[in-house]
Amino acid sequence: MPLPGEQAQLKLAPMMRIEELKSIDIARRNPNEAAVMAVFYPDAGETNFVLILRKTYKGVHSNQVGFPGGRVEAEDQDLSHTALRETEEEVGIPRHQIQVLRALTRLYIPPSNFWVYPFLGIMEEKPALVPQETEVEEILEVRLADFLSDTTLVEQRLTTSYATNINVPAYKLNEQIVWGATGMMLSEIREMLRKV
Repeated sequence: MPLPGEQAQLKLAPMMRIEELKSIDIARRNPNEAAVMAVFYPDAGETNFVLILRKTYKGVHSNQVGFPGGRVEAEDQDLSHTALRETEEEVGIPRHQIQVLRALTRLYIPPSNFWVYPFLGIMEEKPALVPQETEVEEILEVRLADFLSDTTLVEQRLTTSYATNINVPAYKLNEQIVWGATGMMLSEIREMLRKV
């Protein structure tokens, strides 16, 4: 299946992000690279996937919901290895238990100056999830059926470390507001899954 790409991502992009991307010379900013994993698994007849609530810290993604993942390190063989390594570190899923199905569309995040490369993975059985104490406040196990429901799409007014009182499109999942880059990546995944 062809990726829905940036067109699907932009459905969940805050207006300020859309405007900002029009005026940025990304190559000139020499972004860092990171990779994240959207991992799906069975649980009592349902399908779930994992998100994490990050700890509160001094940084632009403090206390936000995201996929497990992180910065590319020198020892990583490739971007999928980064996503698998970080997922193991942050939520305790052994990398060999995840079957990586495919790469999704990369996404540029202006506030942190990162290209993020999302991957889609599946597991044969429910994992034992263990949060990384230093980085993860809470692991969120999201039911796929809830995510695909139209009732999860919301608009939220937020104040962040870099913007005040902005309206953003978002998903409400497990009582958490999921927006920004994670919402944009989820938008592409949602479009693909609805076609399946």
